[in-house]
Amino acid sequence: MSRRFVDLLEDGETINEVFLLTDRQLRANRNGDMYLLTQMQDRTGSVSGLLWNVNETTVAHINAGDYVRAKGKAQLFQGNLQVILNKLEVVELSSIDTDDFIPQPKAETGAHLLRLKEILFGLKDENLKALAEAFFSDAEITDGLTRAPAGIRLHHAFHGGLLEHILNLSETALRIEDLYPNINFELLLMGIFLHDLGKLWELSYDTSFAYTDEGQLIGHLVIGVEVLNKKILLAEQITGRVFPSETALRLKHMIVSHHGSYEFGSPKLPMTPEAIALHLLDNLDAKTNEFHALIDSDLNSSSNWTPYQNTMQRKLFKGGNE
Repeated sequence: MSRRFVDLLEDGETINEVFLLTDRQLRANRNGDMYLLTQMQDRTGSVSGLLWNVNETTVAHINAGDYVRAKGKAQLFQGNLQVILNKLEVVELSSIDTDDFIPQPKAETGAHLLRLKEILFGLKDENLKALAEAFFSDAEITDGLTRAPAGIRLHHAFHGGLLEHILNLSETALRIEDLYPNINFELLLMGIFLHDLGKLWELSYDTSFAYTDEGQLIGHLVIGVEVLNKKILLAEQITGRVFPSETALRLKHMIVSHHGSYEFGSPKLPMTPEAIALHLLDNLDAKTNEFHALIDSDLNSSSNWTPYQNTMQRKLFKGGNE
């Protein structure tokens, strides 16, 4: 029997299907009664599920990362499709096909990795080229790039998403290079490669996408600088000369400032032309991808608008049906 994927669910539909539980929160309603708020996922999207009249004991065995059989009814609420659950059971891993539950890498992932190597190995600056070689000689990094998402929910949230994001920025930079002759585009390309590389360790992505302990406690900016320090030492071994200290400083600055402002987690604001270019390119690719993800994942096909997005303080226009 074929499964009923999230992107096919409709208002009023009876649900009896297995999903990957990516989040669960025990909450109290206005009357003080407890309910379980869940986020359930398959490879096509995610949907919220609510299980009423529970307590800590009755749902203690259900955890994020479990595969669960959800029984209930789909319901539109304030523009969002959700599932009102009457039963939630943990399912044995041996009985399911895990490929049905994780957003899959695109067919182009291998080609993306080769193209990124081509760009970075083509740098004329011998120190930056040696640094690229130091990174790509690390199997943990090359394997991670083919599997890691750029975010856990919207920002290129699929296996290989981080690699696609890095390559998108790199290709965009190459297309605008002649318009900004005062920017060091070789430095910018290396900064693009490095800016989110710490997410290989910040995020876990074997089953559900989540933050690791290292990601929660340190974050990808600090991790990225730590990894860069190690690879600079390896690049010095490759070239037999000291890596330029100012180049290292500029690269580190690009990593720690690429979020662009203090309110979005940057410990430093961009202070070089390459750093501000990186921030703006990063924001362009991340935000447009998030818009598309929200529009594509909206299960309410009867509306021209998505539900109100609290993080963006707006609805998104999906377009008419003509």
